[in-house]
Amino acid sequence: MKKSKLLPMLAAITAMSLGTMTVYAQTSADSEASSQESLDSNDENSGSAEEVTLNFWHHYSAQSPENETLMNVLIPKFEEENPGITVNAVSHEWADLHDKILINAKADTLPDVARLDSAWIPEFATAGILMPLEEEIADFQETADGLLDSAMSTAQIDGHSYGLALNTNTKILFYNKTALEDAGLEAPATMDEFVETAKALSGNNENGQQVWGYDEPALSGWNLCPFIWSYGGDILDPDQTTAEGYLNSEKTVAAIQMLADLYAEGAMTGFNSGDIPMTDGFGTGRYMMLLEGPWKISEMAGAYPDFAYETAAMPEGEGGSVSVLGGEDISMFTSANKEAAWKFMQFMTSEFAQVEMSKCGQIPVNEAALENETVKEADFAPFLEAIKTAKSRPTVSCWSEIDSELATAVTAVMNGEKAAQDAMDELAEKVDALLAGE
Repeated sequence: MKKSKLLPMLAAITAMSLGTMTVYAQTSADSEASSQESLDSNDENSGSAEEVTLNFWHHYSAQSPENETLMNVLIPKFEEENPGITVNAVSHEWADLHDKILINAKADTLPDVARLDSAWIPEFATAGILMPLEEEIADFQETADGLLDSAMSTAQIDGHSYGLALNTNTKILFYNKTALEDAGLEAPATMDEFVETAKALSGNNENGQQVWGYDEPALSGWNLCPFIWSYGGDILDPDQTTAEGYLNSEKTVAAIQMLADLYAEGAMTGFNSGDIPMTDGFGTGRYMMLLEGPWKISEMAGAYPDFAYETAAMPEGEGGSVSVLGGEDISMFTSANKEAAWKFMQFMTSEFAQVEMSKCGQIPVNEAALENETVKEADFAPFLEAIKTAKSRPTVSCWSEIDSELATAVTAVMNGEKAAQDAMDELAEKVDALLAGE
């Protein structure tokens, strides 16, 4: 382009030095120069968006409807609206993506953008590989304001925002409709009702098989937090700096003790090796109640299409009806092509993209999309109310260690090895040490 601009300049210099150009020739030269500048200007406009290949890593399964929508609907539309940007989307298995990011961070070969499990954000932010968007993106807040606040909290670490919420989920109560009707019971609305219902539905069925009122497949934060929060307890203080007085508070201990009592009375099971898998236990009438996410709907439809069940909100306790927030965020790495990456992040969280993904079972975080009739009529509609009060697990970099210690402590309580208060007192001390070491 520089060479083409030089030609009219040389012509003008030659004309002046010779002093023999006629008015017509000068006019012709001016006309040529003007035409060339116009061509140059058009070239600059057509190439104003430098050709960019944007690398996007995600964990939509390569065989999933979500991936088909991404590849065949969303990316083509984004590229059409953003000429010059090509999206190279690469699917990874969930666990593989986490590990691959850590490996590639060391080699400085990270993608521009990734769809991340919200639980990974604290770890990656602490590693210094995620872009603090509120510092780097001028219109970040404008985009963030259109997304669900609770979902956005999953990417907020130490006052910085390391991503946009992309999709969300939570857990609500699934219950055996026939079993409750036969027992003359309604879906439990309170924690007290939940306990009594779990006990009433436990025992032996007509075939002499043991049945349990409630199934809980693990004892991690994902499983325990809904009970702790609904009881009015917590894991950490609001500033996420200490566990003392929160993790071992009277209300948190009461939540743990309630679950331990249900287990001791044979009204709860599921977290021990060899227990019946959740879907099979529910579909065969061995487990009467579950606290699960929207994926359970499709699992039941596929495995037990004739099984009669219904759903209800997380039973309400002193702290309200508070479930746990899951989902994914879309984040930009510090090595990214910032302008192109941000455009893609905005597109993926737009109403259009969110509604398209909702057709595949992804719960939107875009507030306009949540009002869309397609979304309101989706299979996951019963979860839409629950996500309004659901909370994120602590967004601290040592959460994985805390989560592991929590499961160990509560397992000891379940097995009768420690009193709930003693176990949580010891746990609070360990967690504070972990927080101090961040």
